[in-house]
Amino acid sequence: MSRELNVVARPAADSPDQLRPIRRSTPSVSVGGVLVGSAHPIVVQSMTNTDTADAAGTAAQVAHLARAGSQIVRVTVNNDAAAAAIPEIVQRLADDGLTTPIVGDFHYNGHKLLAAHPKAAELLAKYRINPGNVGSKHRDENFQTIVKVAIDHGKPVRIGVNWGSLDQDLLTRLMEENAAAATPASARSVTIEAIVRSATQSAELAEATGLPHDRILLSAKTSNVRDLFDVYTELAGRCDYPLHLGLTEAGMGMKGIVATSAALGHLLNQGIGDTIRVSLTPEPGADRALEVEVAQQILQSLGLRAFSPQVTSCPGCGRTTSTFFQEMAQEIQGYLKTRLPEWRPLHPGVENLEVAVMGCVVNGPGESKHANLGISLPGTFEEPVAPVFQDGALLTTLRGDRIVAEFLEILERYVADHYTQTQPK
Repeated sequence: MSRELNVVARPAADSPDQLRPIRRSTPSVSVGGVLVGSAHPIVVQSMTNTDTADAAGTAAQVAHLARAGSQIVRVTVNNDAAAAAIPEIVQRLADDGLTTPIVGDFHYNGHKLLAAHPKAAELLAKYRINPGNVGSKHRDENFQTIVKVAIDHGKPVRIGVNWGSLDQDLLTRLMEENAAAATPASARSVTIEAIVRSATQSAELAEATGLPHDRILLSAKTSNVRDLFDVYTELAGRCDYPLHLGLTEAGMGMKGIVATSAALGHLLNQGIGDTIRVSLTPEPGADRALEVEVAQQILQSLGLRAFSPQVTSCPGCGRTTSTFFQEMAQEIQGYLKTRLPEWRPLHPGVENLEVAVMGCVVNGPGESKHANLGISLPGTFEEPVAPVFQDGALLTTLRGDRIVAEFLEILERYVADHYTQTQPK
């Protein structure tokens, strides 16, 4: 039976004017200096897909993900070569000026690798253990070996249950108990219960072994959106550990992005979730950092964090037969993305900037007034003028062939005037 969730209001540090979901109350866990849980901002994570034994290649991808905004990066540690590469990876990142926490992902042989490679155990910021993949014959013993290494090195542990590698002994036992019940539950309900119990019982074992309560995080991932809702809602009601969210094996492209957004958005809006990862299958040659950008956009769309200026633009209709406003929206969005790295250190808070690019008079002026800066372009058969609104008031009206260039000049002035300027270091 689930108990009532303990919740705590989230301080509006990133965007004080937005209503925010109420967060669960959890301990604060430090992952290599990045604070997770409690009232800390929800953390964006990602994972490399390089061969970890390739220290140079892995360090380069970690650096790329970190610069894209991943605050924690997980790497596979699946063999001796991978474990032996961890010190070089961390050193390469340090030489590059990065201190991004690296998490070791262990399956099957983590108890052996951590014991055999103490330097890796020391440098990894957190260990991820899948309780379904620590062996069957000596499951608890292997699990406790990893936990003891974490205790010795003062490291937190994420107990990460995945329904694709669920503890089959636990699932079988629960299925048998259910079959013998007077009113059996559905197989889906029993599976969800097994996932939740695997996480909570493993956490209890970790604490019984000596791992402090505030060094434990949990995750319980599925690849089905509605199952994820039920698993995390149940899990959140049974414990106060910080929770890492992710729709595992989300898929590729549009399918993966939409499914992940639907899953994580719903849970985050219920106050559930302290770290998130978007598990997209990358298209061949695609940028791995897309998963970071999607995670950031989910958080920003919910008003939980701000990462970059946002452009509101209309979809177009028969009133906007010209593609000019589409091209302008694209150009402005690209301009903001290009300028952000330069603006961010000089103009703190610029990531909260909202810009509207609208294509006709129906909703154009209204949407423009809601943004910090907005432009309403002339639709088909409308007067060829483009009113510009600044913080709700009409600022000027643009005409002619330089509308885009003039609007970008206004944009630059707004950033310079409205976001505290600091001296570059």
